[in-house]
Amino acid sequence: MSTGITLVTGATGHLGANLVRRLLAEGEQVRVMMRAERDNGALDGLDVERVYADLRNGEAVSSAVRGCARVYHCAALVSTIEGNADHKREIFDTNVRGTIHILQAAGRHSIDKVVVSGSLSATGYEPNLSSHEDMPFYPFDRHLPYGFTKHLTEHECLKAHANGLNVVVATSCAIIGPHDYAPSRMGRVLIDYAHGSLRAYIPGGFEFVSSHDIAEGHLLAMRHGRSGQKYIFSTAYASVDDLMALFREVTGRPLPRLRLPPLLMAAVAEVADKTWYRAFPNLPRRFTPGAVRLLQMRRRADHDKAKRDLGYQPTQLSQAVREAYEDFISRGLITPGK
Repeated sequence: MSTGITLVTGATGHLGANLVRRLLAEGEQVRVMMRAERDNGALDGLDVERVYADLRNGEAVSSAVRGCARVYHCAALVSTIEGNADHKREIFDTNVRGTIHILQAAGRHSIDKVVVSGSLSATGYEPNLSSHEDMPFYPFDRHLPYGFTKHLTEHECLKAHANGLNVVVATSCAIIGPHDYAPSRMGRVLIDYAHGSLRAYIPGGFEFVSSHDIAEGHLLAMRHGRSGQKYIFSTAYASVDDLMALFREVTGRPLPRLRLPPLLMAAVAEVADKTWYRAFPNLPRRFTPGAVRLLQMRRRADHDKAKRDLGYQPTQLSQAVREAYEDFISRGLITPGK
């Protein structure tokens, strides 16, 4: 058990909601920073101190950080769309400027340590190789604004480290597991599958991390991570076919009838992005060019550094899927047999 107050930003998100529960189970005194206008039901019934601040407001962030001993900065604006100029500016101001405000406040208030949540999309990628912490980010690929801002966020962490702040980056892959309150993109797919409304899917694959493992990874990064270092946390790579098989096992429902050709869906997504969605460029949607592209990259991640340096031991992806399914049932988002 650590002494002093632990601040968690992004506490209502999938990672944050799991991390807060884990910290409380460890006996820590937790303060959460949240937006007043957001749905904060993810924290209902939890013994946490709530402070309200927008990451883009440096003074409000400084007030939230004051008096804490440690900070887990999990908040970010996640998006798989290109969006228009306003959307890009919002992502930059939230993810990059917001992180700068957290790091500056941590230095100003003599915070012991900061763990900043990273993204695999900000990690270097080479075909047929597992991404690792030392693989350089190639800026001239076709990156989504979200991935690019997370890369810039890591750069700000290194600058803060060079200026003397104890800061570590804990990199997450696609999260699966309970306490998914938004719910996330993958959570919505599981809900649709369980209700028989997922009619088709696109083959591909990605590296996934259970919500248990990514919360554990953040704790390990706080306890043992070296300042200025980045650690990747994953549970397992899974193809979409593997994931559909896990969904079938936990729900008892048959696989969707259609397995769509990825090249066709990539073309359809590109056309839709340039035609139907031109009038509504910031409208969320399931099959974006970016989402299809990420699946087709079939990215794998190497978490050996976290295992070697931090003692990280991943669990099982099948367990995470079952726990997510059971949690959705308990919260009334999935009705078995419906």
